[in-house]
Amino acid sequence: MAGADPRDTERDAILRALAPVVDGIAATFGPVCEVVLHDYRRPERSVVAVAGTVTGRTVGGAMSEIGMRMLARGDAAEPELNYVTRTGDGRLVKSSTMVLRDSTGAVFGALCVNVDVTEVDRVRGLLDALAGSTGPVGATGPTRLPDAPVTTFGDDIDSVVEALLDALLDAPPRGRDQTWAGLDRGRRLALFRGLDERGVFAVRRAIEQVAARLGISRASAYSYLAQSRAAAADAPAGTDDTSQGAPP
Repeated sequence: MAGADPRDTERDAILRALAPVVDGIAATFGPVCEVVLHDYRRPERSVVAVAGTVTGRTVGGAMSEIGMRMLARGDAAEPELNYVTRTGDGRLVKSSTMVLRDSTGAVFGALCVNVDVTEVDRVRGLLDALAGSTGPVGATGPTRLPDAPVTTFGDDIDSVVEALLDALLDAPPRGRDQTWAGLDRGRRLALFRGLDERGVFAVRRAIEQVAARLGISRASAYSYLAQSRAAAADAPAGTDDTSQGAPP
């Protein structure tokens, strides 16, 4: 097909070769483990293989906030290992995301391992309490990881975009329940820059979704995106005013 990237054949072969690895890792660690293989060439349906049910992903599902952040970094993306997040229903998940590169070094996907450590953390907390810890024991026991950020997992890319938008709107200094009308120009540009840095606008129709959510026209959304990118290009190296609201 005209215009097709010749590297796609190689990338497809790598993904096919890794499919049995997905099943093997999940089978080794049992029901608390989930392994997901992502193809970043199609963010809205990046999941090409999955084994396990920790986050409820299915083949053809969308990438998470973490995957979108990797996508935004492009070929500069690096593996993120052994980080902890919290699902929307409160479960703790320890994960590693390993980027996939073709022979040119270009990032085109990721292999992700998610392990549900909720019960492990609960038992550890109870043992600490039994040994004399002064920390309170709640309905689910004390936790050693109270600040693990909530991450949206799911097959619907729209829900991921909504979660990222909510996080940026709710984060200081904008203030919870802040509306678009209440943001000055600088904060509006910071909002679009934050979404851009998190990979939101690599998703098809994301600009329309963001515009509808904010109550502005698509043309206005494109204008703010262009202005935010221009401002970022002109900013001194090392400055970043959009770090709030993103999981580590």
